[in-house]
Order: sequence, then structure tokens, then C-alpha cells
Amino acid sequence: MNSAPNDHRFSRRACLQAGLGASFAGFAAARIPGHAQPRSVAAVVTVYSHNSHADVILTKLMAGWEHKGGPGPALRLAAVYIDQPEGSKPGLELCQQHDVPVFSTIEQAVTVGGNSIPVDGVLSVGEHGMYPHNEIGQHLYPRRRFMDEILDTFEKYDRVVPVFNDKHLGPVWSDAIWMYERCRRLNVPLMAGSSMPVGYWTNDLDLPLGSEIEGAVGIAYGGLEAYGFHALELFQSLVERRVGAEQGVRAVRFLEGAALWEAVDNGVISRPALEAAFAAVPKTDNADMRQDPNAGLFLFEYVDGLTGAVLYLGCARGTSVGLKLRGQAAPIATVFDSRTEPRFPHFAFLLKAIEKMVYSGRPTYPVERTLLTSGILDRALNSRALHGKRLETPELKIAYRPVEYPWAAHVDLQQPPVGG
Repeated sequence: MNSAPNDHRFSRRACLQAGLGASFAGFAAARIPGHAQPRSVAAVVTVYSHNSHADVILTKLMAGWEHKGGPGPALRLAAVYIDQPEGSKPGLELCQQHDVPVFSTIEQAVTVGGNSIPVDGVLSVGEHGMYPHNEIGQHLYPRRRFMDEILDTFEKYDRVVPVFNDKHLGPVWSDAIWMYERCRRLNVPLMAGSSMPVGYWTNDLDLPLGSEIEGAVGIAYGGLEAYGFHALELFQSLVERRVGAEQGVRAVRFLEGAALWEAVDNGVISRPALEAAFAAVPKTDNADMRQDPNAGLFLFEYVDGLTGAVLYLGCARGTSVGLKLRGQAAPIATVFDSRTEPRFPHFAFLLKAIEKMVYSGRPTYPVERTLLTSGILDRALNSRALHGKRLETPELKIAYRPVEYPWAAHVDLQQPPVGG
């Protein structure tokens, strides 16, 4: 596939200067130039209920960025497979309104009911729906099964197209690495991950590639696995910009109770970065993290010596990252802005990244970021089940080079964001 021209990009600084409303309007109007017909994608989803990930992604393809008509991505939804149609009445009705066929197998969706692969990409959205949890709290969404059947179809019809996998690979590590390696063997362009790294943040951080990061701490809230992954993705999207790029993680622990605060008091994690992250994040009134009975710490050691830390707090109402840079006395921090209107805009920015991949035939940013965060999360949950045991992780020595990605719109807000 040919790469799309660069003049359609909408920069972070332009968003900042234009203001939130104007920037989203400008973003929504930005289209891939030079293509009369939008490229087509098939979607494989768990459930298509109101405000599910399938809804906030696929509805933008059919009904525009704000889900009420008007412009949307330069992508056309050609076919859908829904794993749990019994909970998907809103999505089924919308597909019927827009003449999008819903098929009973993944192969039929990818081939649009034919004998070839006519689509230009596949979106795999294995999030939400009624699926079991395992003994360490991982929600066993069928992401590997979805990928297995998508790739089987590619092999059967001798054509591969780019695939986007929503959220973490896996979620079990053995599934994550299997998905990654099979895509590599088949030369499938693969991208995955959270919408947080490409959505609105409260501060446009001056953090060029090659920054000298001395300390980094993230704060997470919500479900330990579901929102812990988002926090790890936001954290990793920043710390991967440090000098030397990414070389991976050599050990992971999960700490709670006295062991957590002992690590903080002993300087295991950066106190300036922690204080900046906590000061920035929305939280309950009179919040005291040391009195939080739900506090837990994802603690991980990078190969290059940096300590990674994401603190889960019941009193937090959002996701933040604090950074201490060499040569700067004051730490910096940013918070993910989790606004839900117009219609979960961070997923619109995620769709822009997907759109770019479908047109270029290459991942917009490295899938290795999500492979690494998937592994950190899996190992942290295993450490938690083993009462905080330090786990050596030679499998997570995943090296990659980050890229500058211009779609992310980071906006300074007059009021702090409200977690949702």
C-alpha cells in the first residue's frame, strides 16, 4: 500500500492553540486526501452494546465522530462478526440501518461472505461482554481466538491486511506472545493498545525523543486489570521517549500494604515524580494515599536501570504520570482527560491512528509497546497472587524504537478533568 501524504496531520501544538472545541472540529474535518473512496475494514467484536468499545469505535465508522451523522474516519465498515449478539441489540440495529452485514463466523466477516479478502484492514475488539475471570483476576476475553481465526482466514485466502487489536494482547502472557509471534511469521502489520496515549492530556509535555528521564511514576484508578492496563500504556508512551529508547523490563513486582510504603520511603521510586503525579490527578476530597486501603504498586525494573512504578489508588479519579528530568529542578506531570463528550473523543484519536495504518500498510506506532505493557500487567498480577514475589522477566526484554505520532492532541484545561 502507498503511504498517505503528511499534510493531513493535525499537530499537538495546533490543538493547544485552537482550544478544545475548535481542535476537535478541526480534527474531525481532517481527512486522508487523494482518495475518492474510503478504504474498507471488517470488525470482529465481543459485544456491541451501548458505550462498549465496539460502540465507541465502530459507531464512528457508520455515524460519524460524534455518533450523529456528519464526517467520520476515511474508513468504511464492510462487515462485522459479533461474538455475543444476544447483548448487542444497539449494534445490530445500527448495522441494519447502515446496510453493514453481520456474519455468524469470523471468516465470513473477514471475507465479507465471499471467497477472498476484499477489505483493507481488520479491527479486533475483544473488550466487554460476559466472559470469565481466572484465579488471578484476568478477564479472559477471547482475543487470541479472534486473532487465530483472523490469521487462519488470511492464510486460507493467501492475503494479509493490517490488524488492530483493541487494548492489551492476551490478556494472558502466553496468548499475547503467541499473537505477536504469529503475526510476525505471517508479516501481518499489527497495532494494538489503549486510547490513552493518543487522547487528550491536561498538559502538552515538552518531552522530545531522547529525553533524560531520572524518575517516573504513574497513578491508576478503576479496575486493577482493566484500568491498570490503560495506566501502563500511558506511562510507557512517555518513558519510552527516554535516551537510549526502549530495551524492555527485567523484573516485576506487585506491592501493597507496608511493603508498598517501605519502597516509597526507601527511595525505590522517585518521590518528586510521585508527588507530581498525585498532585495532578483528580481524587476524592481529603485524599491521603497512605491511608488508602486499596493502594497497590506495579513496580518494574527496566533493563537500562530506570525504575517503573504505577500506583493504584482507590482515592484517585483519573490517570496521571509524573516525570523527573535530569537538569530540571521541578518535576512535570500530565493527566489523561477522560471526558466522554463528544462521544468518547479519545477513541476518535485512536481511530485516526488506525486509519493511518490502514492507508500506509504499516503500524502507526510500535505494537511492541503494547506487548511490553501486556507482559508487565500479567507478571504484576501473578506477583500479587504470590504475595509480592519479585519475578524475573527475561521474556520482557523487548527492545523497540518509539516514533513521533502527530495525532495526539494534548490540551491545557481551565478545570481539572473528571475521571469516568
